[in-house]
Amino acid sequence: MLRTKMALISLANTSLSLSGRAGTVNILHDIDLTVQAGETVGIVGPSGSGKTSLLMVMAGLEKASQGQVLFMEHNLSSLDEDRLAQLRGRHIGIVFQSFNLVPTMTALENVALPLEFAGADNALERARLLLTDVGLDHRFDHFPAQLSGGERQRVALARALAPGPKLLLADEPTGNLDSGTGALVMDLMFDLHEKHNTTLVLVTHDEALAVRCKRQIHMVDGRIAVDTGSPENIAAGVQ
Repeated sequence: MLRTKMALISLANTSLSLSGRAGTVNILHDIDLTVQAGETVGIVGPSGSGKTSLLMVMAGLEKASQGQVLFMEHNLSSLDEDRLAQLRGRHIGIVFQSFNLVPTMTALENVALPLEFAGADNALERARLLLTDVGLDHRFDHFPAQLSGGERQRVALARALAPGPKLLLADEPTGNLDSGTGALVMDLMFDLHEKHNTTLVLVTHDEALAVRCKRQIHMVDGRIAVDTGSPENIAAGVQ
């Protein structure tokens, strides 16, 4: 008997609207999306198409205005901020374009930080192992300002993986890097995705990067225009 993969995160009829001085802006429209455990998903689309907003909804950093977002069978819309933070801290790693490292902390301290928040008693030891995994065992005591862009992104990747997350979200992780450095960082990200058995969802403007994922989602005007992992596209052989 074949065993089906577990849905790690699913969105049903999910929309996002944000209010500001200019009024209400509709960002996402009726998103239906299921990501299975272990998948690699590349999300592409023009600027303003809702790629990053979709990622933020998946992370629980933006609360959906309509519909349902289930992560590990938890309804994110029903959780308060403390419970959301706990769930994120244990099970979701996020890599941002701008690195988001704490400037007053060393590389080692930055990676250890989420482990310390989680109450791990071996935070520094695990942080050393992760920094070694990303080739930065010679940068333990360096501050972010003393690191190159590629090194900072590798620290951010190590930090995202520190708690052993089920889901790794990356928002334009090569956006602030030159092409050569970006390619090296992405090679490392895919290698570590396999090593740590995470589910990877990657937002990028780079189609060539997106096709490294086994599944691609193309967004237009806040909607999913193409999903190569949808049942109808799988049946039609869409790549």
